[in-house]
Amino acid sequence: PNIPTGPPTLVATAMASPALSPDSSSHEGLSSVNSAPACSPTSDSENLSPDELELLAKLEEQNRLLEADSKSMRSMNGSRRNSGSSLVSSSSASSNLSHLEEDTWILWGRIVNEWDEWRKKKEKLLKELIRKGIPHHFRAIVWQLLCSATDMPVKNQYSELLKMSSPCEKLIRRDIARTYPEHEFFKGQDSLGQEVLFNVMKAYSLVDREVGYCQGSAFIVGLLLMQMPEEEAFCVFVRLMQEYRLRELFKPSMAELGLCIYQFEYLLQEQLPELNIHFRSQSFLTSMYASSWFLTLFLTTFPLPVATRVFDIFMYEGLEIIFRVGMALLQFNQAELVQLDMEGMSQYFQKVIPHQFDSCPDKLILKAFQVKYNPKKMKRLEKEYATIKNKEMEEQIEIKRLRTENRLLKQRIETLEKESAALADRLIQVESPLFGL
Repeated sequence: PNIPTGPPTLVATAMASPALSPDSSSHEGLSSVNSAPACSPTSDSENLSPDELELLAKLEEQNRLLEADSKSMRSMNGSRRNSGSSLVSSSSASSNLSHLEEDTWILWGRIVNEWDEWRKKKEKLLKELIRKGIPHHFRAIVWQLLCSATDMPVKNQYSELLKMSSPCEKLIRRDIARTYPEHEFFKGQDSLGQEVLFNVMKAYSLVDREVGYCQGSAFIVGLLLMQMPEEEAFCVFVRLMQEYRLRELFKPSMAELGLCIYQFEYLLQEQLPELNIHFRSQSFLTSMYASSWFLTLFLTTFPLPVATRVFDIFMYEGLEIIFRVGMALLQFNQAELVQLDMEGMSQYFQKVIPHQFDSCPDKLILKAFQVKYNPKKMKRLEKEYATIKNKEMEEQIEIKRLRTENRLLKQRIETLEKESAALADRLIQVESPLFGL
């Protein structure tokens, strides 16, 4: 299929993205744009124009053909008794799929080439399409466009940064093998994936010495490197750190992570009070399961096909989607979790929850956008948390002052006791001859 003509740099970048799809399904590039009607996240569709609604309906209708084809192929592979009719239906569906693929490429090619217009005039439709998933071959350029990383001055510094040494190099080397260890791109100490991941992490540690290197960030960079060359991945990561609250999350104090946990606990207490009480009764702290959600954006929780869908939305809507997906998971699993003790819940979060939406990521996205999320309330919680932290800091300063004062008083008492003892000795020396007479 041909992409409509447009700015050559954008089209070339879209076409040149590495064929390192994180998705297990060979149809992901098609199905991610169009979701099955039963699990289609269209929370804002009532605000779309009739033409835009018609476009979404067409995409969903074509997706039904995609699903029919996938099921037909699975049926054919699993049985030796293939009837002539099933082969005909499969052939027909495949023919329709080629049209779907072409429509998908034309649509996203148009979006890329007319990006400014889509961002300004077709924002609602763009949001809907992103929630349905960005096709793999367009993710590199669309992610760069979403975070305005297509023309960053820091890109020109990248090659020079690689020539420098970083105090974080040993830490980065130690952790690289733990980043997507099962992914072919990152397997092996001398793999291309590990080499470029080291380069990007090292370069960032040099441009942001306060943050330096934080282990969780390598999973985000690793995902970017599956989609685009290292220079582009570096620019996108810099932008994510600057504009998406990630830098605050990865600072040594991790104060922003504390805020996210505080806000998430409020949502849990407000919307799932029974589960919240159970967690507290088992001393199952929010940080024990949710910290990695915020630090790695679910990249260490879900298989890559699901995690990448969440990341698509994060690139457009920010950290809100992490709160939404987290709450959706708890809502979906509340009945099972309240029956488990602390150890049981830990195992459940590690082994059961990650694979619940493998077959239909859209079901998770739909549930996430049904979660009640009030941005104004979250802002109030941010101010509330800042007040609490400031008070704690003031109390700590006061405690430190009192401890210092106490230490000085102890030193003064010790000095006075020594002086008193010395004075007593002198009195004894003076009085002894008198008593001797």
